[in-house]
Amino acid sequence: MSLANRVQNAALQAKIMSADEAAALIPAGANVGMSGFTGAGYPKAVPQALANRIEKLHAAGEDFRIGLWTGASTAPELDGVLAKAHAIEMRLPYQSDPTVRKQINAGQTQYTDIHLSHVAQLAWFGFLGHLKVAVVEVAGVLPDGRLIPSSSVGNNKTWLDLADHIILEVNSLQNAGLEGMHDIYYNTHLPPHRRPIPLTGPGERIGDAYLKCDLSKVIAVVETHQPDRNSAFAAPDENSERIAGHIIKFLSKEVELLAGLNKGPFENMTAYTEVLQDGMLDMLRSGKLVKASATALSFSPDALADFNENIHFYSERIVLRPQEISNHPEVVRRLGVIAMNAMIEADLYGNVNSTHVMGTSIMNGIGGSGDFARNAYLSFFMTPSTAKNGTISCIVPMVSHVDHTEHDVEIIVTEQGLADLRGHSPTQRARLIIDNCAHPDFRPALLDYFERAQKSGGGQHTPHLLDEALSWHSNFVKTGEMLPVTNSQEPVHLV
Repeated sequence: MSLANRVQNAALQAKIMSADEAAALIPAGANVGMSGFTGAGYPKAVPQALANRIEKLHAAGEDFRIGLWTGASTAPELDGVLAKAHAIEMRLPYQSDPTVRKQINAGQTQYTDIHLSHVAQLAWFGFLGHLKVAVVEVAGVLPDGRLIPSSSVGNNKTWLDLADHIILEVNSLQNAGLEGMHDIYYNTHLPPHRRPIPLTGPGERIGDAYLKCDLSKVIAVVETHQPDRNSAFAAPDENSERIAGHIIKFLSKEVELLAGLNKGPFENMTAYTEVLQDGMLDMLRSGKLVKASATALSFSPDALADFNENIHFYSERIVLRPQEISNHPEVVRRLGVIAMNAMIEADLYGNVNSTHVMGTSIMNGIGGSGDFARNAYLSFFMTPSTAKNGTISCIVPMVSHVDHTEHDVEIIVTEQGLADLRGHSPTQRARLIIDNCAHPDFRPALLDYFERAQKSGGGQHTPHLLDEALSWHSNFVKTGEMLPVTNSQEPVHLV
């Protein structure tokens, strides 16, 4: 398929129009499902045109807002412009835009934070409301109307199936070599008639290479030539290197216990995850990683250039799937995935807060971490031991918000060390976490709290001084500022 002719279906060629014309077809109050997952494969032109239209309507005194559904986070050209136009009534299932976050925490935008594997099924059941319009970026349209998916799949299959109307953005800047890299699994049976997903390895293909849609529902086709949000990743700092060192040492010991892997612990690995980033391209080139399955590509400019130049090499090793498959808990458990997720804070007993600051202000959302953490062969949660230049401990007596309970958290890692919580009681966990993960500046205070809680006369299975535990955050957070985002990159999930 040539760059100059990405729309090869005659019926859809007749529906090509400007982004402004397409945006005018989206009604006020509609739930709009847009493509996009972690800054990849999102529509670039229609959201901006819609934001411009809404700003003019607001200036004229008209109220116009939409419900915005995506795969995960997107980019300033989608979330950002719509938020600045005050156009978002409800946002789901995940976001990372600073303007959206500010409006959510100010109560100006409603936000439903959902496990990513749950979104498609909730939409099919109708629990999220009616989906009026889908706006989906694709890399091309074949003569028979099949759609070549873009750099992310996310919930696109579901949006195309459920929406009353479809607007396609056909982006000729997306590499034509993406064709064939995707595996779109169409399992149309809903519970209680759901069929088993016949996937036994990250590199297997069980579906089609193309998205399908009812062409009669397509009301507009917009041609674009714009890049994804390809931001350079920050280089690993000293804390990141130390956390990685603790994990590598731990995994090396784990592998020594497994028969049949005498040649070394880190050969012929596979990845079953949400997002492929720069580091996994490095591992594919080195041969350490032989297959990688995800739902989106999110690269720095340098990594994207390498991907585009060597796309035929990568297309044999990468499979992109719908997020309901990439994050499916049963598949994660069956494949024995090692899940590594970031967090904001953990408490003495292994409960994790990865979404809220001071228990009330959302950062991004739970994303896919819960899909993997509860079902992983090994479930890691990682954070530096302190935040705000060492003034706040990320190990606390009681987390201010729980999104991963102690039952789903197996291993906690900071730059100070690693606590393997498997098989330990709550009081045993507390000792491990304080000794191995807490920063030395906060270790005495945490130990003092724990020992006094044990002597308090209350229940000794999970001893707490509730009033003091709840006030810990206000005692140590004086400025009211946000903690830094520790999960700026997507989680890593290896098989």
